[in-house]
Amino acid sequence: MSETLVIRSTRMVLPDGVRESAAYVRDKKIESIHSYDAKLSADRDVDLGNLALLPGLVDTHVHVNEPGRTEWEGFASATRAALAGGVTTICDMPLNSVPVTVSVEALREKAAAAAGQCAVDVAFWGGAVPGNAAAIGPLLEAGVVGFKCFLIDSGIAEFPPLSRDELRAAMKELAAGGAPMIVHAEDPAEISVPNGPGYDAFVASRPPVAERRAIETVIRAAAATGARAHIVHLAAGECAALIDSARAAGISLSAETCPHYLSFAAEEVPAGATQYKCCPPVRYAPNREALWRALGVGVIDCVVSDHSPCPPALKDTGDFRTAWGGIASLQIGLPAVWTGARRRGHSLADVARWMAAFPASLAGLPSKGRIAAGCDADFVAFDPDASFVVRGSELLHRHPLTPYEGRTLTGVVSRVWLGGAEVSPDGEPRGRLLRRGGGTL
Repeated sequence: MSETLVIRSTRMVLPDGVRESAAYVRDKKIESIHSYDAKLSADRDVDLGNLALLPGLVDTHVHVNEPGRTEWEGFASATRAALAGGVTTICDMPLNSVPVTVSVEALREKAAAAAGQCAVDVAFWGGAVPGNAAAIGPLLEAGVVGFKCFLIDSGIAEFPPLSRDELRAAMKELAAGGAPMIVHAEDPAEISVPNGPGYDAFVASRPPVAERRAIETVIRAAAATGARAHIVHLAAGECAALIDSARAAGISLSAETCPHYLSFAAEEVPAGATQYKCCPPVRYAPNREALWRALGVGVIDCVVSDHSPCPPALKDTGDFRTAWGGIASLQIGLPAVWTGARRRGHSLADVARWMAAFPASLAGLPSKGRIAAGCDADFVAFDPDASFVVRGSELLHRHPLTPYEGRTLTGVVSRVWLGGAEVSPDGEPRGRLLRRGGGTL
């Protein structure tokens, strides 16, 4: 027997704007979109009234540490936090697990660790490291959504950076298939050791020019190979013009930023508050506004979390020279972004494009990220007018030390559907393991 659902909202966020609409769901897929008051027969009919209905968010930048580092974030905790935040699909980064995801065997081991643990759907990035160019084709065949590489020390010994020649060789392997190379773009020649324990010294040690020089390297590799490239966690707003110029020249290049770069400013970081540390660093307030402008005009394509929680002993050191980088925001990324977006005149449709539609396209997941016929019935009921105060003790990811502690955010996730079934973090895990282009691992 086929299961059917009608879900109605006066503020449904569709690809062409926000409208009063009803979505008809059959067998986990959106079958059709209708007027809000259409008479439709279904097993369940949910009327959200004035609650906004967004597509389930897609977060393509999540660091899960299983297998091998079980004291860190795992699939169960990460995906529960994602669900609570309206994220219905995550893409796991390749470098924090043991083994790192640089071979088909490692991918299979990671998938085995994730199986049965996931509250939301999960896809996987492969890793590009020195010497594994021959593994790129087999990993794509096995289902990864693309490849991640570093141009600087990753902090993980098993995941070393690529040289310029190695980057070009790896991207040449990707050129024909269209899967992206996503790049941590900082140039090691422009990085120095901080001259003190404070945040200003940390920011000065990783200046914008480090991002600029690395992005120039990526642009040259993309131009030479024809491969698609994507800059992860762009922090330097001044690099937006470089990205825009490359695209105008026909180079296949996109970029993301993260909620923390849009929410915080370096001059606001309290002394010793190493929960703010990330790489590249949160920069100063004018830079934050430059990122918002670039996002608003489409030079920056999307906003994803770079979710990377770690044990407090590594994070809460009070010294920015020694604390481990990474900010966890899976559960609060949507309200964090919406809080800043509405203040600057952006709409829920903008947020859905940044946090759902484009990330789904980047990862080659055509049934994700949109409320449209043929897509998965992944929905988020969202109250854009409600507010709440962030308390780390209430967050579901592991080791919830957060720079958002005590901050008032606007926008509350009310209900979530995954494949047409209403789900909650306390429920049975229903997430699937996805492959690029559609289907499951």
